[in-house]
Amino acid sequence: MSEIVQITREDRLAIVTINRPPVNALNQDVLNDLEAAFDELAKDQLVGAVIITGGGEKAFVAGADIAEFPNLNSANGEKLSRRGQMIFQKIADFPAPVIAAVNGFALGGGLELALACDIRVVAENARVGLPEVTLGIFPGYAGTQRLPRIIAAGKAKELIFTGAMIDAAEAYRIGIADHLTPAGEALNKAREVAGKILKVGPVAVRLAKQAVNKGLDQTLEEGQKTEAALFARLCDSEDQKEGARAFLEKRPPAFKGR
Repeated sequence: MSEIVQITREDRLAIVTINRPPVNALNQDVLNDLEAAFDELAKDQLVGAVIITGGGEKAFVAGADIAEFPNLNSANGEKLSRRGQMIFQKIADFPAPVIAAVNGFALGGGLELALACDIRVVAENARVGLPEVTLGIFPGYAGTQRLPRIIAAGKAKELIFTGAMIDAAEAYRIGIADHLTPAGEALNKAREVAGKILKVGPVAVRLAKQAVNKGLDQTLEEGQKTEAALFARLCDSEDQKEGARAFLEKRPPAFKGR
């Protein structure tokens, strides 16, 4: 297991911690280890939810490693961007829900990582932003694409064009954060959200995530067809039958994830 990107298991919950002091900056080694961690977790069908967080309380991930920037050119710049996009897309497409526990600064690539997650829990001491334009670049790990899909396009453009940092309360107000917690409580709140997910049907959750993610890139008509096709798959699952029987028999369901 990597010393930088660590996986801990709590039954069906996996916690992925990026631990690169002082601010958990993303360099290529961190990205490689992050990809390896999610590849490993994807092999385990028992994983029902994942939390990503940063080591310590100062930062979730405070951006990319700027020491790598002076050597960028058009050729390796595109390669760098596509590599980061691919890894973050792998997280977005992970079969089970992924929750970001943002316990401090989430800037640049750090915010882009959080945006790739399904749910974002943000501590009140956190600050978030996409400050790339202050370095003469712009977000290249899908930040220009994901942020306008999560919040109002005009507000997304303002944050991208100005490079401004905002506090956790403002992030919650505009919809970047789904939960706002006291300082030091982001991971606990993320565990609470994950716990609710882990109590319901695993197959239903996985297929619901596919329906939502695919539907966001489709027309309403196409999305409804996607939903119906995935619903049909769900109806052949053991979990669907168990859920119906348990309701009729007035007992808690015993889902098997099949």
